[in-house]
Amino acid sequence: MPALCRDCLTTFESGARCPACRSPRTLAHPELFDLTIAHMDCDAFYASVEKRDNPELADKPVIIGGGRRGVVSTACYVARIKGVKSAMPMFQALKLCPDAVVVKPRFDAYVEASRAIRAMMDDLTPVVEPLSLDEAFMDMTGTARLHGAPPAVMLARLIKRMKDEVGLTGSIGLSHNKFLAKVASDLQKPRGFSIIGAEETTEFLRPKPVRLIWGIGAVAQENLSKAGIRTFDDLLRWDRRDLHDRFGGMGERLYSLARGEDGRRISSNTPVKGLSNETTFHDDTADPDILDGHLWRMAEKVSARAKAKDKAGLVVTLKLKTSDFKLVSKRQSLRHPTQMADTIYRTARGLFEQVADRGPFRLLGVGISQLAPASDADREGDLLDPDAGKRAKAEAAADKIRAKFGDAAIIKGRALR
Repeated sequence: MPALCRDCLTTFESGARCPACRSPRTLAHPELFDLTIAHMDCDAFYASVEKRDNPELADKPVIIGGGRRGVVSTACYVARIKGVKSAMPMFQALKLCPDAVVVKPRFDAYVEASRAIRAMMDDLTPVVEPLSLDEAFMDMTGTARLHGAPPAVMLARLIKRMKDEVGLTGSIGLSHNKFLAKVASDLQKPRGFSIIGAEETTEFLRPKPVRLIWGIGAVAQENLSKAGIRTFDDLLRWDRRDLHDRFGGMGERLYSLARGEDGRRISSNTPVKGLSNETTFHDDTADPDILDGHLWRMAEKVSARAKAKDKAGLVVTLKLKTSDFKLVSKRQSLRHPTQMADTIYRTARGLFEQVADRGPFRLLGVGISQLAPASDADREGDLLDPDAGKRAKAEAAADKIRAKFGDAAIIKGRALR
């Protein structure tokens, strides 16, 4: 069986240790050198950047988020072991992990690291489809001749480069389609490299819970459970028409995924239609301070992603889900495209004030759409808001200071909520 050493990249016939360097970190699979669809997901990305930049945090539980009244953006694996989860209220996270170090997000640092990793992926293949700052699909078809090595070897080399040159780790999923590659990348985090071959697909999926399907949230799981569907094996008992009649278009997708079929192509040319960020609260809330703090942090995240992609949005969207699962969506067109956190926040805040009385809420999201080049962004002042230009200049100056001295150099008061 073909095997690969993840440390020295030696290829050999399978064995417990690498014959060249004696490392036990080996990977063996019958289809190891035949599969070409990969998903790379950085390990606890934000927290890992913070630990890289501050070695004193290396062995400590780290939570990225706001003040005690805020929520967890993400957490390192040490904190996750103790039960800390994304979107959990900070006070609850600190009860579970009282010795955690809470760090305010530094989006400029995350964008910089993301760009460096993206450049490494572009060296492997021209077909890279990013999903966010810290994960992307790669189609490695036809690259073996270019690199003189099969995709699995080059992916292992990518992870080594990330560690050596950027100081961050990631996990690889390798399979024969996008769905299974993403599933595989989650199997052995952190620092994982997992393979799901074509021959083993059905047997691998059968006992797995349907929540493995990307986009199947709590509500969808509940609806599937009511139909007696909890595992892929349950899905296989349904025929296509019955699934379609029960779940509509999602039923067609479930029928295919239950059989490990996913015809979507990886495309680096797919136009980005919008940028957004959302969170589901651990407990429903109508607290205006907590919600306002969320609005600002989401605006910052959307702004950071827009700046990383050199994009600006003409439409700002607010998404809410009430405690009884009703979806509320509001949008507002701007006079000019923007990528400024201040503009996104103020617009989203105005939209929120129109529906604030419908709370408590279980989900909140902010986004921009109708994207334009960054060169078209924020080019003119707002006659109705004479201070908008000053705030834009202040934000641009703050971005430069954070880029040089770190995001902790300047922190908005509302970010601490």
